[in-house]
Amino acid sequence: MKRVLFFFVLFALHTTLVAQFNDQRAFQYLVKQVAFGPRNPNSEGHQKCLEFLHQEFKQFADTVILQPFEWYDAYHKKTLKLTNVIARFQPQNERRIFLAAHWDTRPRADMDTEENKNTPIPGANDGASGVAVLLEIARVLQMQPPTNIGVDLVLFDGEDYGRQGHLEEYFLGSRYFAKHYHRLNFSHEFGILIDMIGDAQLNLKREGYSVKYLPWLVDRVWKTAQNMGYYEFSDQFLGYVDDDHVPLLEAGIPCINIIDFDYPYWHTLEDTPDKCSPQSLGIIGRVLLEVIYEQ
Repeated sequence: MKRVLFFFVLFALHTTLVAQFNDQRAFQYLVKQVAFGPRNPNSEGHQKCLEFLHQEFKQFADTVILQPFEWYDAYHKKTLKLTNVIARFQPQNERRIFLAAHWDTRPRADMDTEENKNTPIPGANDGASGVAVLLEIARVLQMQPPTNIGVDLVLFDGEDYGRQGHLEEYFLGSRYFAKHYHRLNFSHEFGILIDMIGDAQLNLKREGYSVKYLPWLVDRVWKTAQNMGYYEFSDQFLGYVDDDHVPLLEAGIPCINIIDFDYPYWHTLEDTPDKCSPQSLGIIGRVLLEVIYEQ
């Protein structure tokens, strides 16, 4: 009887912690980022947002690591100043997982009309949405750190910089992170990347590289979501999406991608907060917290 009561109390506590994710607070984090203006590398909005992210994470995390680096753009003949942000919870715990998103925005709206193609995008969904979820998760983890596992929240810079058809110009932050991963003595059981998850019409199919390399983790996350009643996590196959998880997988760092690629405002000036939904952020946030606390 005592054992049954213990598990009932544990389940109730677990459910309460997951419910602590605040949809509206997460959405305000999204709006705040967009208010800085475009966050493409070397821009004023990029610098302001970096300072904001650093200060927010310092409120919640045990340790915050800034990972600055430079990348030379040979085509435009300029040097980019980039920074990954890593917020660590319970860094002493050897068992670890990570959640990741990119925080930069695209410097050109190349899917927009001809007159707008060279204008930086606002990046509400493609840039701010994943970060907003991780910031709110940071607040919940600070309130009640998981007992069995340490968590790192990683924000990659320079994901969306490249020209079309030049993959070597994309995923700059995740490439740098992967290259220096072992120098930081990092080790993770798995990671989950979230990208473009704020769409008000959320539809999350199973991404190809994720299914190929880590089918067990895709199954776990999707089943967790569906058991919570979130059928926005579809069993349909998305296809292969080049994103920040690919350099990680190539380096032997296990990571899957949760992404809604059916977004008509992608890489346009119409990627604004009104196309996003607090409810979508809440779905992703609660599923990720469930995955964390069930470890």
